[in-house]
Order: sequence, then structure tokens, then C-alpha cells
Amino acid sequence: MVIDVESVAGGCPGTLAVSVPGLLAVNEEEQLPLASAGKLLLLAEAARAITAGTLDPDEPVTLLADDYCGGSGLLTGLSARRWTVGDLALLTAAVSDNTATNALLRRLGLDRVDDTARDLGFVRTRILDRIREPRLPQHPPTFAVGTAAELARFATRLAGGDSGPDAGWTGLLLRWMAHNTDRSLVPALLPHEPEDREPPPAAAPPGTVWVANKTGTDAGVRTDVGVLVGARPVGYAVLAHGPVGRENDLVNAVRQAGLKIGALALRTT
Repeated sequence: MVIDVESVAGGCPGTLAVSVPGLLAVNEEEQLPLASAGKLLLLAEAARAITAGTLDPDEPVTLLADDYCGGSGLLTGLSARRWTVGDLALLTAAVSDNTATNALLRRLGLDRVDDTARDLGFVRTRILDRIREPRLPQHPPTFAVGTAAELARFATRLAGGDSGPDAGWTGLLLRWMAHNTDRSLVPALLPHEPEDREPPPAAAPPGTVWVANKTGTDAGVRTDVGVLVGARPVGYAVLAHGPVGRENDLVNAVRQAGLKIGALALRTT
């Protein structure tokens, strides 16, 4: 079955933005809310700092009352109040823990994350605020915004793994992303092993893909940014934003886009 992503986007309530650099582009320059996919900017700064030796992954961070936040994650249900920087990063990547995100963002600082985002080439993709549940009128309207084009270029950069000028931090970030427990969007209909954490040395087993991704879920928002490795690595971003109450339609559209992206990763020529 050949997936026409433009037709899928045309039938999606709201906006479906899809980008695989050089291979696929639909609404890729639209700036949309990212939900938790925006946490990639925070994780990128943490990975770069750890690799550079300016941030100790074993540094303890005590959770403050203001860090605690509902929504996704586990820390609101766990008794420990002290976690390492590395723990917080892994919790942010694996279960999109909002409390861990707030604590790590407080430790690093939003200005520092912004500087790293600009250094990585992000112009219209940025974190606006900490995670808040609920988000009130006096707060920024959403956690993060961005474009599929910028995020897919970043994911393609990650697909290079431990090679080239980005050696080290991209591999660390990919391994964090490989722990993501949410495979319900782009990879949902693709043959993959959800517990395979280490990137394959070259290609995934024939007919399958290896996945490292970060998803985002909010009212009217479903997003997925990551790397698929099949016969070759592919960096991608899929952002869906539509009316509240139509989230199931957004999920279906993202999954259809995922089939197309998977086909690109599995293609041998």
C-alpha cells in the first residue's frame, strides 16, 4: 500500500506537518505546539553538557514542591525526593516525566537551553515555559512550539550517532530516546522491537526498524520526532494539531505518516 501523505494531511482535522529532510515535506514550515516533543531541546543541552564534562550525570537534584506536576510521568507517585541529573534525563526521555522535566529545566535554566537550541540551528522551535498543569491565562500559552522541518533536521543530525563532530552527545541522546515507552504514534504500525535500546551498527534486521523517538501529547496535539533505522537511518518529525476531541483522528493521521516514513527507512535504494 502506497501512502499519499498529502492526502492524509488533507483529511486530517487541523494541521498535519511531516518532514524527512530531502525525502518528504508536508506543511513542514508550519509552527505548531509540540507538547512533550519539545523536551528534546532540554535533553539535547543535558547530553551536550554531560559529554563536554560541564554537567555531572551523577549530580543529585532535590525535587522542590514547585517541580511537581501532573500529567505524564512517575515521580508524582514515587516517594524519593532526590534524583541524579542522569536519572531526570532518562525519566524525561522514557516516560516524559513532567516533574523530572521541571527539575532538570530548573537545574540547567531556560536561557541556557535557549542558547543551545540556537546553536543547534533552531530558529522557530523553542521551549516557552516550564510544564504546568493546569496552564492559566497568565502563563505562556503552551510549553513549546516548533516546525517539523527544524525538528527533522535535528533528528537527522542525531541519526549520525557517534560519528563526526557531534560524536558523543548525539549517541547519548539517542540512547535516552530509545528508552521511550510511547510507541503509539509513528512506529505504531511498523515492525520493531520496543525494548531494543542500542542503535544497530549499520542496519536493523531485514524488514524491521529500530526506533528512538520523543512523543508529545496534549489536548488537540499529537507529535513524534525521532530516528528510524531500517536499511538506512532516517530522521523524521510529525506534528499534528487539531480540534480538541478529535485526537483519535490526529493519531490515525500520524500513524499513516509513520507508514510512509517507515517505507523510506526500509528502502534499500
